[in-house]
Amino acid sequence: MQRILSGIKPSGDLNIGGYGGALSQFVKYQHEYESFFFVPDLHAVTVYQDPAELHQRSREIAAYYIAAGIDPQKSAIFLQSQVSAHAQMGWLMETQVHFGELNRMTQFKEKAEGKEGVSSALFTYPALMAADILLYQATHVPVGDDQKQHLEMTRDLAERFNSRYGQTFTLPEPITPEIGSRIMSLDDPSRKMSKSNPNLNSYILLQDSPEIIRKKLSRAVTDSEGMVRYDWEHKPAVSNLIEIYAVFTDESTDVIEQRYAGQGYGMFKQELADVVIAKLEPMQQRFREIVGSSELDIILRQGAEKAAAAANNTLRKASEAMGFVMFE
Repeated sequence: MQRILSGIKPSGDLNIGGYGGALSQFVKYQHEYESFFFVPDLHAVTVYQDPAELHQRSREIAAYYIAAGIDPQKSAIFLQSQVSAHAQMGWLMETQVHFGELNRMTQFKEKAEGKEGVSSALFTYPALMAADILLYQATHVPVGDDQKQHLEMTRDLAERFNSRYGQTFTLPEPITPEIGSRIMSLDDPSRKMSKSNPNLNSYILLQDSPEIIRKKLSRAVTDSEGMVRYDWEHKPAVSNLIEIYAVFTDESTDVIEQRYAGQGYGMFKQELADVVIAKLEPMQQRFREIVGSSELDIILRQGAEKAAAAANNTLRKASEAMGFVMFE
């Protein structure tokens, strides 16, 4: 069976962009691939994190995986820091990556811009990201546009290692969902939905109440045409709302267009709020039940054990290939 690896960094409250581009996709992938879904807490600390907040947010991301519908009997759900092979393989990958390659990473430049002190981990974290993927011999990795450069580096490092030391790693292929990978701001469809936007009505958090969701969607920008039509080039704001509708109903954009033909934006926005609320309310309830529970602890321990079994096998293979002394 083909294998997939992905995760959501515990660095802030999740919005529906994270649901569309990640969580909803994970739920589907678990039926198609052997799945490993992790919380990349080691990546989170490339910039300073308040320890109490990191602890809580790491649990929250894991709880969202389960609340969204990932079955821990099907998929390994675990914390990156609980599988030591990630840090060890990360160092091996640092020995393979070139300084110039890391220096060309656009995300580092964006995150480091304007900061006086930047950790070396922020510069080298693409090597750890490559390690995350290669440890599990992942055949496929879900990526958004902002992560494609990192996956290309992962493939380059795998090919370089295989060429130097013999066939060791699988080269992963990217997966980009047609719907859900680009949920944009409700006030500006040219910008990705983000909590960093000072306009509170620009994003919908997974924990927003029904009343807040209705208010935010009613204020979402559209256009003067008054036609519900999916056309990112000419109608980006409306297309963004249609995409949200498609994510939360698993319906095609064509079906949604036909349903609201000739009805204008008022009814469309009202029923869009209905479908978002219908999906989020049971998720919110399950999230509250599990986030502080011993059930989550058990799931994370078992997930880490399953992940470690796969990761340690690859780490040993890579270490032996490089010439390190290994004992039974």
